[in-house]
Amino acid sequence: MTTHPSIEQHPDLAEMRSRFERATSTPRGQAIETLGLLTGLYLAASPWIAGFSGLTTLAVCNLITGVAYALCMGGFGSAYERTHSMAWAACAIGAWTIVSPWVVAGNVDTTRSVVNNIIVGAVALLLGLAMAASAMADRRAGRSRRRGGAGVGV
Repeated sequence: MTTHPSIEQHPDLAEMRSRFERATSTPRGQAIETLGLLTGLYLAASPWIAGFSGLTTLAVCNLITGVAYALCMGGFGSAYERTHSMAWAACAIGAWTIVSPWVVAGNVDTTRSVVNNIIVGAVALLLGLAMAASAMADRRAGRSRRRGGAGVGV
C-alpha cells in the first residue's frame, strides 16, 4: 500500500501561500485592508455619528452591513488565501449601502442618511474593487511566473 503526502506539503499550495503573503505584506494591500476596516466600522456607527439613529430600520441595516464589511475587509491580512474572493462580497455590500436608504422599510431617505450612505457606499465599493483587483493581479502574476514569464509585481 502506498501512502501519499498530505495536501499541506503540495508545492503548488506552498507557492500559493507565499504569493498571498507577498500580496498582503505590500503597503498597498495593508492600506486597502486598513481603510476597509475603518470604512466598515464607520458604516456601523454612522447612524449615531451622522445623526439619523432615529431611523431605526436604516440604523440597524447600517450596523449589520458595517460589521459584515469590516469582517470581510479586515480578514484579508490574517487569512488572505481563504478570503480573497470575499472582496466581491465587499463590493456588493458597498452597492447595497448606496441604495439602502430607498430600499429599507419606512421613510428613511432623509438628506443626512442619503448623503452618508452614498459617500460611505462609494468608498466601500471602491475599496472592494481595489482588493479584488489586487487579488486578480496577484493571480495573473502567479500564472505568468509558472509559465516562465517575468510576472507583474504586486
